[in-house]
Amino acid sequence: MSGHTPIHKVWDRHDRLSVQAAVTLPPRRQRLGVYFRMYEHNIDRQDVVSFVGHLLRMIRRKVVLILDRWSVHRAAVAVLQKRYTDRLEVEWIPAYAPELNPVEQVWNHTKYGDLANFIPDHIDDVADAVCMSITAQHHDNDLIRGFFKYAQLKL
Repeated sequence: MSGHTPIHKVWDRHDRLSVQAAVTLPPRRQRLGVYFRMYEHNIDRQDVVSFVGHLLRMIRRKVVLILDRWSVHRAAVAVLQKRYTDRLEVEWIPAYAPELNPVEQVWNHTKYGDLANFIPDHIDDVADAVCMSITAQHHDNDLIRGFFKYAQLKL
């Protein structure tokens, strides 16, 4: 209605949606990918261990895992390196340098692109929209290449 400030009713602020993602870059650089999992709680060490373990079961070769220095990642790496000694190499992004992390562009594209001006009625609506956004990114090689280009990483 013209002349009236719109009022948006919010859901219970105790609802939570946490998402972790990985951008994959195969050796021949032909088919890049984005993989993700959603949680209704804050991501912890075991969630990261489980997610990376799942990726390692899908990717049957040696993996170089590049992580930021979040404490949960550091705790998970201690477990992962013992479990996957022969298949996992870990590299760390410098502290306070999210612009070097292609996964940050997954979040930027989702939050400020696909979900810009999105007003959900419920946390499930957010989960559905995030899922659709990241799934679409998984199928867009040019977009994922742009994530690496933004991070100034050569493919």
